[in-house]
Amino acid sequence: MIGISIATKWEYEATLAYFGVKDNERIGYPYGEYFIRTINATDLVFYCTGVRKVNGVGGNQYMISKFNLIKVIVAGTCAGIDDRFSNLDIFVPNKAVQYDCTVKEVEPLIKQSFIVDMDLSKYEKGFYTGTIGTADKAVVMWKDYLELKENEITIADTEAGAIAYICQKNDVECIIIKGISDFPTDESTSDKFHSNIEQMSVYLENTPKVMSKIFDEYLTRFI
Repeated sequence: MIGISIATKWEYEATLAYFGVKDNERIGYPYGEYFIRTINATDLVFYCTGVRKVNGVGGNQYMISKFNLIKVIVAGTCAGIDDRFSNLDIFVPNKAVQYDCTVKEVEPLIKQSFIVDMDLSKYEKGFYTGTIGTADKAVVMWKDYLELKENEITIADTEAGAIAYICQKNDVECIIIKGISDFPTDESTSDKFHSNIEQMSVYLENTPKVMSKIFDEYLTRFI
């Protein structure tokens, strides 16, 4: 069985709507709920973990153990960092890093021990790739965005790098499919709270679009 890991309630609600999931198909577990579908003769378990690294890792370890998963696909939204790209662009990163695991004032922002390289060579080409950066703190402030850009991060989220790390520990293949829902904005000339609300509004508008695009155009290529 293959696991489809989904973090936020908005991503999961979009997933439920896309697959027409009925209430009696939704099964609870300690981190949220899940449902099962068969696509191209492959059984898939779609599960919501909740946000941030602890929930992402805990939910995935639970599902890896419960269903003896052979692969985990992390599907969802992300913040754009590389400004050559645009909202709704979809990425399948070949590298996942955690950038909140060091004392950045005296250490490199990213240590080798928190980098996971993903081999995509067996999959057909034709998708954007790059480096996804993960931290418990979402990229909202402009200074955080600039720091990640300086460190050649392509996109950023709050769980994928940690999930890739725990999959590696379990010897389970991990594929990350993420779509840009929003870019951080320079809040220096505006009210920080208003700027954050505007960014969240863009995120909420684009989340169903990202999830539909992932399921329409990418999911079957990686199962």
